[in-house]
Amino acid sequence: MSEQSLEVQAGALLRRLGWRLAVAESCTGGLVGHRLTNVPGSSDYFLGGVIAYANEVKAQLLGVRWQTLQLHGAVSRATALEMARGVRLLFSAEIGMSVSGIAGPGGGTPEKPVGLTWIGLSAENMEYARQYLWEGDRIQNKEQSAQAVLAQLTAFLNEQLAQGK
Repeated sequence: MSEQSLEVQAGALLRRLGWRLAVAESCTGGLVGHRLTNVPGSSDYFLGGVIAYANEVKAQLLGVRWQTLQLHGAVSRATALEMARGVRLLFSAEIGMSVSGIAGPGGGTPEKPVGLTWIGLSAENMEYARQYLWEGDRIQNKEQSAQAVLAQLTAFLNEQLAQGK
C-alpha cells in the first residue's frame, strides 16, 4: 500500500480533524472497509460498517424508507443519502459514507445500466450524493466504486480543513 493511497490520506485527515467514519456498502460488499482497515491504526477513526446488500438490510439497519426504495430504487441518489445518514447515526460517527450500484454483469436496465453507482456522504451539516457510471466487469466496477468513495471522502475532508474546521 502506497503512503499516498487514498485510504492513508483519508485516515490522516480524519485523525487531524478528530472525526470518526462509518460506511454503508452495497455493491462493494465490504471493499471500502477492507481498504480502510488495511491502514495500521485505522481503529482511531474507522468505527465500522454495514454491508447492506439486500433492501431489507438497508431498511432495517440503516433506516432507508421503503417508500424511497419503491419510488427510486436501491441505486439512486435518495437511497445513497439515506444510507449515508443512517450509518452515520447508527454508529454515532461524524461522517457516514454509502455506496450502492449495479456491479454487473446482469441487473442493468436502459434507465439504470450496469456500472451505475451512487456514493453518498452525510456529515452533521451537509449531505450530498454523486453519480458515477463505470465501464468494466464486476470486479472493476467494485474497485472503481471503492476508489471513488475514498476519493470523495478525501476531497470532503480536505475542504473541511481548508475551511478551518
